[in-house]
Order: sequence, then C-alpha cells, then structure tokens
Amino acid sequence: MMRALYSGISGLQAHQVKMDVLSNDIANVNTTGYKKSSVTFADLLNQTIAGAQTGTASTIGGVNAQQIGLGVSVGAITTVTTQGAASTTGSSTDFMIEGEGYFILQDATDVTNSTYHYSRAGAFTLDSSGNLVSSANGMMVCDSAGAPINIDGSGLTIAADGTSTYTDTSGAIQSGPQLGLATFVNPSGLTKAGSSTYTESAASGTATVTTPGTNAGTITAGALEMSNVDLAQSFVDMIIAERGYQSNSRTIRTADEMLQELLSLKR
Repeated sequence: MMRALYSGISGLQAHQVKMDVLSNDIANVNTTGYKKSSVTFADLLNQTIAGAQTGTASTIGGVNAQQIGLGVSVGAITTVTTQGAASTTGSSTDFMIEGEGYFILQDATDVTNSTYHYSRAGAFTLDSSGNLVSSANGMMVCDSAGAPINIDGSGLTIAADGTSTYTDTSGAIQSGPQLGLATFVNPSGLTKAGSSTYTESAASGTATVTTPGTNAGTITAGALEMSNVDLAQSFVDMIIAERGYQSNSRTIRTADEMLQELLSLKR
C-alpha cells in the first residue's frame, strides 16, 4: 500500500507538469512565432519480486518475472516545430519564414563575442540608426554573414530569397545585405531563452547559416507566422491531464482507506 501511495504521488506530479505546459501553450496562443510543447511520460523503477526462470524440463515451462511498478515521471518536454498559420499585416518590415529556418538575432552587447539568438518571430522595424531590429526585444537582425543588417536610408524591402533593397538619402534605389537564416539538425533541441528567442544547445547542434531558399525556407514579406498552438487539441489534452490527476488522487485516497482499515483491526 505504501508503494501505491508513492506511485499516486508521482502521478500527481507528472500530470501537474503536463498542466503547466498546456497552460503556457494556451497563454501563448497569439504569440508570434511561438512553438507549442509536447509532454511524454515514462515509467519509473520496477521492483522485482521474483525473477524470470527458464523451463527445467520438456514438460515444465518457464516463469515470467514478477515486477511491481513504482510510479511515473516526465520523460520529455519537446518543442513541436510545425509551421504556424500566416497572418497578413501589410507592414514592409514584417517577415515570415515559409519552411525551415530561424531568423538570426544579436544583442548590441554581444556583437564583439558573436553570441546569437534565433527566432521565428519576424516582427521587425528600423531603429534611428538604420538597424533592422526585432520589435519584441530590440535585438538586431543579422545577414547571411552573421553581421547586423544596417541601411543608410528608408523603404527597406526583402525578397523571398532574402535579398534586400532600400532608398538612400538621395532617393536612389540601393542593394542592401542579404537576410540570413539559421538551420539546425534538431531544432526541437533549441533552448527557449524568452522574448520569442532560442539559443543553441548540445541537443540542437550548431547553427548552419544560410540564405532563404538554400536548404532553408523562403521569406514572405508583409506577414507574420502565428503560434502553432491548436486550442481544440490543447483543451482535449487538458481534460485528459485533469482526469489523470483525479485518478491518481483517488489512488492515494483508496490506499489511505486501506491503511485505515488495517489500523482498525487492532481495535
């Protein structure tokens, strides 16, 4: 019965984590470029009461092992990197990646040590110095060489392959830097760093910097990628998590009642 109590507790903890993840997904249903997470469970240790045995004679078969499970744990929390829906904004500095890849962002304080962040949120704007920056966090958007994109003019436009043009101070059309994208062997392994950005991890692998359309997605101007959270699926998963939590709490209650019955035998 004590095993049942500990198994029930582990079930409560695991389903609470699932609820936490689902709640965060639902909270970010309208967050540009947000990627939902998936929670999977794994069983814990199993206590072996009796080991498996082979048959001792032609008329006697083997015996399977007798094992009692000791609960459940969170096996993995995985970022789901499926494409989100497109939302048309009409802004010339809003961009969406159609396919694989991440925008390369760099904080002004990290230019010297080449520290990069990566994002699917393409809501950008030009600052007073002509830098293309993220509207969400102010980080500078980088080109295919990993350098911040800067123009001396206005009217920046970026084509599907990342090539850019702008109007300089004299009114002439000029070619600007080509927008860069980063791809990863395992994009689900990226570490979420807040403000709709990610950083590399040992699981994601090193970023491969390329240009749109070259082993990466293409750019759609005047649109943003919305969250890939499916509210209907999230609510169904929430109901399942709630029922799992209730079932484990009832397991604890039943084990407690059995212990109470055992104690009452002495009366």
